[in-house]
Amino acid sequence: MLLDRLTVLSHPQRMAVFRLLQRRFPQAVPAGEIASALGLKASTASVYLAALTRAGLIGQERQGVSLRYRLDLEAARDMVAELFVDCCGGRPDLCPPGFGTPEGRISSMTDQKFNVLFICTGNSARSIFAEAIMRHEAGDRFTAYSAGTRPQSELNPFAIEMLDAKGIETAGLRAKNIAEFQGPDAPKLDFVFTVCDLAANEECPAWAGQPISAHWGLPDPARATGTEAEKRLAFQQTFGAMYNRIRAFSALPIASLDRASLQARVDEIGRTKETA
Repeated sequence: MLLDRLTVLSHPQRMAVFRLLQRRFPQAVPAGEIASALGLKASTASVYLAALTRAGLIGQERQGVSLRYRLDLEAARDMVAELFVDCCGGRPDLCPPGFGTPEGRISSMTDQKFNVLFICTGNSARSIFAEAIMRHEAGDRFTAYSAGTRPQSELNPFAIEMLDAKGIETAGLRAKNIAEFQGPDAPKLDFVFTVCDLAANEECPAWAGQPISAHWGLPDPARATGTEAEKRLAFQQTFGAMYNRIRAFSALPIASLDRASLQARVDEIGRTKETA
């Protein structure tokens, strides 16, 4: 089984599909969106998805007329374990950093302040909501940042209006490029969350220090159409969903959870309903 899975992943584009689903986990992603994100023909993407499904690395489900695909986390974990534990005898000099201590905690200090980065494409609404809400709700325990893969020059005015209406501080908020958080002088990140599907679809360099990461995708309220009231409603719904996720995350007993349990909890938060 290990050789079969490694053979499937040895193809660069099949690996690209697998890595995209890894970044989008726990979401199930439509086949058409996978093809579009990776610049593949629909028929080509279908062949790659079928190969990954046969290898047991991803699962398939139907929602209406759409086929959606999700990473099989247990299968991926088993593959890595078999490769590094069985094949390499668990030697720490051959295993990835931290692989030998999966039950370790992110920190044993209850008074540590954790650094959290929220990423979306434009860094003008969803990730700005997350940064501002985190500072407002749990700024004593978390230092919140946000960034975009292709940041806008200005923040969305509806987003700023919504934060102001909720009594959340907006001074100092600005759109930033993720490059600010990838250099040698960047803050050490403990958590990295993507909050839009497009950002999660993009291949980013590995983050130093192995932060806990998850995908908390939400619809882009800036794409809402209709009257001013309808657009504001879209921002209200996105704000409410993000607020609920931030509250749930900030309530986690981080110091008492091992990394595997903490990862499972932040993934579960990403599965919560999108609306407030």
